[in-house]
Amino acid sequence: MTKLLQGRIAIVTGAGRGLGRSHALELARQGAKVLVNDMGAEQPEAEAQTVVDTIRAAGGEAYVHGADVTDPQQVQAMVQFAIAKWGRVDILVNNAGILRDKSFAKMSLDEFRLVMDVHLMGAVHCTHAVWNAMRDQKYGRIVMTTSSSGLYGNFGQSNYGAAKMALVGLMQTLALEGERYNVRVNCLAPTAATAMTEGLLDAQALELLSPGSVSPALIALVTENAPTRTILLAGAGSFEQAHITMTQGIYLSGEELAANVLVNRLDEVSHRQAETVPATGFDQLRHEIAKAQAYREPHTSGAQTA
Repeated sequence: MTKLLQGRIAIVTGAGRGLGRSHALELARQGAKVLVNDMGAEQPEAEAQTVVDTIRAAGGEAYVHGADVTDPQQVQAMVQFAIAKWGRVDILVNNAGILRDKSFAKMSLDEFRLVMDVHLMGAVHCTHAVWNAMRDQKYGRIVMTTSSSGLYGNFGQSNYGAAKMALVGLMQTLALEGERYNVRVNCLAPTAATAMTEGLLDAQALELLSPGSVSPALIALVTENAPTRTILLAGAGSFEQAHITMTQGIYLSGEELAANVLVNRLDEVSHRQAETVPATGFDQLRHEIAKAQAYREPHTSGAQTA
C-alpha cells in the first residue's frame, strides 16, 4: 500500500479514544509521525499511551502529550514539543471535544461557555500555535471537526451546535488567509459511535458507525493534494460534501422597498434555482450591488431619453 503521508508530522487532539484514536492510527498507517494529545496523556495508564504503543508496535513513531486545549500556554508547549522531536508540524487535527447536552431553557451559561471553550477556543489555540510555522515552511494541513448539529441543528445542542458552526466560519477565513502559503484548512463533519454518542444508538447503528469508517475522510483532507475550504461529511462508509449557498433573491426599489413587501415575497427570496456558493464574504456585497445597478441602469437611461 502506498503511504500517503510518509514522513509528515501530525498532531491530533483528543486522540485517546474514539475518532481521535482512529485518526491517529490511520495517520500513522499512512506514514505520519503522530503526537497523540489527550488530557492526562502522560499518565502510564492513559488511553493515549495505548494509542502510542499501538503505533510503535506497528513500526510507527508517536509520542503523547497531555496539553489541555483550553490553555494556550499548554498548547504552545505541545507544539514546541513536536517541533523539538521532529523539526516541524505539517498536520493539525482539531478533534478534542465534550458534550453538555440540555435544552437551552435548562442550560447554564457555564455549560454553554465550557463547550465553546473546548471545541472553538481549543481549535483556535492549537491552530494559532502552528499557524506562523506552517506559513513559514509553506506547508500546512489543518482540519476542524465540525458537526451536522452545527450545520443543520439538533435539539438540546445549542452550545455544541454554535461551537461547531463557528469552526466552519473559522475554516472559511483561514483557508483564504493560508492559500498563498500552501496552508490548507478544511472541516470534517463525522458521524461515528464514540463516547459522545453512548446510549443514543442501537447496536446495529453502532456497528455501522465505527470511527474507522470516518478516518479515510480525514486523510483525504490532509494529503499533499488536499482541497481547501471543504466541508466533508463522513459516516458508516458514506461521504458527502456540505455547501453554504446564496440564492439569487430579489431586488426592491422605491415604494417596493418596504418590510411588508419583503414579508410577502420571502418565498421568492428563498427560491433555490441558480443558487451559488460564494467564493468569499464579499460575493454577497458584489451580488447585491450588481442587482441594484442592473435595475437602475435601464430606468435611469429611460428617464434621460424621455
